[in-house]
Amino acid sequence: MQNPIERDEVTLRSAAPSDVDALFEVRCSVAENHQSREELAELGITPASVARMIQGGDYITLIAELGGEPVGFTMVEVSENYLFACFVRPAFENRGIGRALMEQTEEELMRRGVTSIWLSTGAEPDLRAVGFYENLGWSRDGFLDDGQIRFIKQLLPQ
Repeated sequence: MQNPIERDEVTLRSAAPSDVDALFEVRCSVAENHQSREELAELGITPASVARMIQGGDYITLIAELGGEPVGFTMVEVSENYLFACFVRPAFENRGIGRALMEQTEEELMRRGVTSIWLSTGAEPDLRAVGFYENLGWSRDGFLDDGQIRFIKQLLPQ
């Protein structure tokens, strides 16, 4: 396991449209749940659509940087209480970056008055995401029609 990071070593900030390429680089770098730019485009997820999401005000998009390098991000659709994305570059996994992103995302949601959030992830038995979310206090809430596990979390003010 790599050395854990201290939260103050990682810079967490709101993403801007100028970060879209970095978001795609992070997203397309992952091994689990990997999708190429072409596969994402087939789903309607393009640089232009992500830039609109960031600018539109209904998404919270946080980017994590370590030494000025983008290493992870989260994206949540506030009106749907839906965590759309949480990805960390493979070289930076197991260092607390995903946890820091998720904690900050939850804080941002609570500031906006959101009291519960949901996400979905693959149901493959060896998928590390399942344990990651469970360790962060998420609860399984059944399955979606496509077979993915649905997770929910109640957000409590700190």
